[in-house]
Parts: sequence; C-alpha cells; structure tokens
Amino acid sequence: MKSFIVLTLFVAAAVAIPLAPSSDSRNAEILSYESDNIGVDGYKFAFKTSDGKSVSEDAVLKNVGLENEAIEVRGQYSYPGDDGKIYTIYFLANEFGYQPSGDHLPK
Repeated sequence: MKSFIVLTLFVAAAVAIPLAPSSDSRNAEILSYESDNIGVDGYKFAFKTSDGKSVSEDAVLKNVGLENEAIEVRGQYSYPGDDGKIYTIYFLANEFGYQPSGDHLPK
C-alpha cells in the first residue's frame, strides 16, 4: 500500500513537469499555493505560476481498514503550449492505474 502511494505521488509530480520548459519558466513566480495535508486519510494541494502553469490534486483513502484499501487521487494540470493554447489534463489515479483525459488527447 505504501509503495502505491509513493508511486502515485511520483507519477503526479512527473506529469506536472513540462518536457521542454520555456525561457519564461526559469523566472516564473508562484502566484498561489494551497496545501492541506489531512494526514493518513488523504491530502489536497494546488498551485499556479506566473508562466501559466497550474496543478491541483485531491486524494482520499478508500476502503479504510479493508484488504483493498487504496488511495485515490483526482486532479488536473494545465500548461501553455508552444502554439499559445492552454492544455489541461484531468486525471484519476487509483488501484486501477493512472487515467488521464483531455480535449487534445486521443480517445
């Protein structure tokens, strides 16, 4: 269970990092930041930066005390593309894996 939580957090962090940061990203400032560590039952955080990126996640522990106990993370991240459009990925990560969706992703 603990390894699943750690893996989920690494996946969430990895997808939030752009593959090719623009020069504006080097001087980006944090415009807002929220963090609510609920403890062992889940967490919530969000941030926005001056270069147009944003991330938010909300995690809850499901089936507490049962054999199939698992953390479920719902969230989204947005970033400006090289074409000037803002791209947003919505995701669900749980015992069934990472499940992204977005208007620009293939269905």
